[in-house]
Amino acid sequence: MTGRRLFAKILLGFLCTFLLITQGVWALFSLRDRKSPPESAVAVMIGPTLVNMAGRAVETNGAAGFAALEKNLSPEQRHRLRLVPASQEGPVPPVSTQTQLVRPVKAPGGKAYNVHFDRSLDKGWRLNIPPELLVIGFVAGMVFSALLATYLLRPIGHLRNGFARLARGELDVRVGSAMGRRRDEIADLALDFDQMAARLKQLVSRRTQLLHDVSHELRSPLARLQVALALARQGGDRQQASMDRMEREVERMNELIGELLTLSRVEGGTVGVDEYFDLFGIVESVVEDVRYEAAPADVTVALRVSNGADEDLPPIRGSSELVRRAVENILRNALRFSAGGDVIEVEARWSSRNGAFTIVVRDSGPGVADDAIDTIFEPFVHGVGGGLGLGLAIASRAIAAHGGTVAGRNREPHGFEVTMVLPARD
Repeated sequence: MTGRRLFAKILLGFLCTFLLITQGVWALFSLRDRKSPPESAVAVMIGPTLVNMAGRAVETNGAAGFAALEKNLSPEQRHRLRLVPASQEGPVPPVSTQTQLVRPVKAPGGKAYNVHFDRSLDKGWRLNIPPELLVIGFVAGMVFSALLATYLLRPIGHLRNGFARLARGELDVRVGSAMGRRRDEIADLALDFDQMAARLKQLVSRRTQLLHDVSHELRSPLARLQVALALARQGGDRQQASMDRMEREVERMNELIGELLTLSRVEGGTVGVDEYFDLFGIVESVVEDVRYEAAPADVTVALRVSNGADEDLPPIRGSSELVRRAVENILRNALRFSAGGDVIEVEARWSSRNGAFTIVVRDSGPGVADDAIDTIFEPFVHGVGGGLGLGLAIASRAIAAHGGTVAGRNREPHGFEVTMVLPARD
């Protein structure tokens, strides 16, 4: 049904275009310099010849001769040439004028006639398409429409089937290979479909893994809570220790739920708050807090701000809380891997060339395995510390929600570096 509808629309469009082009050509001849179409002009020029031919035909064979002559004339010539009995012309025979040619003739039986030829130029509009051309146009339109409909419907059918399979949950469906060697907008649409399907598969896989990881993270403290509850019921000296254990496990679960809520908040790429804030001010505040925590471990946190005194620096629009959380999580992760005497370097700078702020955090820890660098910003990746594995994931999503990027790399000879880039947005 869809194919027939598309074919009918293409055919109708072709025929309308065909009529507009043919009639447009005739209209141009009619309107330009107030001249008539070529066919009318030719008919006027051969008017005297046609009148003489018609007169001889009537003189030879009467009205039947005139009728035989008419059959060999074009429609344009026939509608200009007339044979009128003289008895119908009135008592005064008509004479030739500027717009009329008149020739009196007599048939073999003596009956008088007048041959009239209208030589006025036709300035009116009418359909000027020979039947042969109309048939050729219709047949050509059918063939053209069929070929074009087939050319369009084949890839559209692959796309439609792909969307149907994707709606059924077949996330591995791809349609790019079915386009063959096409290099047009439909092929680009197929590539976009493949990218969308791949992204959907990735998101569904991440959601599934996230649910699995959340279940695993909640199962362990729940199991320890059950053991502590059983020990507390036994009473004795273990009761207070069991209560302390239950309190720690409840705090751990509360922390996990809070982290999950924050991750869910930024997972969709929306910040939820629209405010303007000073990014360098937030970095300085976070560094002061981390310095306080790093002092007992003999870890130094050094901050270097470029263009910090420039009063023309643009503010960041979004959620200052989420950006602060992102910077804080990355700094705390660096502190977790730092030993006594280490220095954590924090650099914050503004670049007017690309209109973005850059925050770099460098530590001197053991770094990250090369094959794990691409996964450390995913939820529940514990290879980067002893926490819940959500800190760097929250940082990455929070920066991305503000239109920025987060990337990490190992330093030489050891250590790790995280770079956050935040564009200034109006």
